Amino acid sequence: MMPQVRTTARAFGCHRVGQLWNFKTRGPAGQSVRRNDNKKDEMTATTARAATRSTPMLFSRQRQLLQLLDALGGTSGMLDFQKLLFLYCQESSTGAAPYDFVPYKFGAFSFTSYADRRKLIERGLLDEHDGWQITSEGRKVIGRTMDMHLTAFAKRHSGLQGDALIADTYRRFPFFATRSEIAERVLAGDDAALARIKAVQRTKATSSSLGTIGYEGHTLESYLTVLLKSGATVLCDVRRNAISRKYGFSKNTLARGCEGVGIRYEHLPELGIASEQRQSLDKQADYDALFADYERTLLPKQQSALKKIQGWIDAGERVTLTCYEHQPNQCHRHCVAEALEGKAGKALIAEHL
Repeated sequence: MMPQVRTTARAFGCHRVGQLWNFKTRGPAGQSVRRNDNKKDEMTATTARAATRSTPMLFSRQRQLLQLLDALGGTSGMLDFQKLLFLYCQESSTGAAPYDFVPYKFGAFSFTSYADRRKLIERGLLDEHDGWQITSEGRKVIGRTMDMHLTAFAKRHSGLQGDALIADTYRRFPFFATRSEIAERVLAGDDAALARIKAVQRTKATSSSLGTIGYEGHTLESYLTVLLKSGATVLCDVRRNAISRKYGFSKNTLARGCEGVGIRYEHLPELGIASEQRQSLDKQADYDALFADYERTLLPKQQSALKKIQGWIDAGERVTLTCYEHQPNQCHRHCVAEALEGKAGKALIAEHL
């Protein structure tokens, strides 16, 4: 019997099925020849290639979102599904949760899940209506859900909806109710739950008026949560060009996210470093040389920007400087922070979040 070999190619994390070939050995020297398989196998390979091309590529989090919606019956109200997705992520026992959340107008909210919703609608996997509804194509893409944790979660929460569902999230996770506009209504009569929310609102993790943060390794929601817990009131973006391929960190999206959680967004591009100067930074010594030049040649010319930041601090704001890198010693924001510290003396010490 002739052995059959399937050739594959990896492209963007997916496998593309190639042609099917038979190999037949003949002759005393064992010379091999290759010939096309029969028409039936050629048609099978062509069909497989077409199916692979037409199947939408999903992030793991998007697949989990669709699986959860399917397990809940395939349809859910906008607010209900957001709260159920939040609870599912908080109760996840299978590693990192697919989505992060921030305290928002009606409690826990994920900007990323709504961005994914728009993408899934465009791909025909969700129906475009006032709630969340999976399509037949969406069910086909995710296949049969075998996740017992997800199935058990859906069964456990199947009867919870509306104000009762919202109140449950507020009682269990008071931090995420700290910006709610409806807490007094949905928790009417539950003075203990309302007191816990107010206690969290009064808690500030830092006493510093100046902080710095990089968004490397963060989702938009985890980033905003760090800012909220630090007590930041102004986010000062010190990137030359406030654009990013990572969702949530281009200027307009980041500004809207900040505004939604009560943090003012400011952009001071004059404090940034041109991208061409940031090439070939392989060692810490390369960063140190770049920042030494920045402090010597560029930063002294930006006294107006530094005075603007100092003015916000003097007015009682808690200002956090932001750029990309997680480590402050690999980002010029630490140079800006040190310049502000130098002008204020011991009265100002930056905290790197």
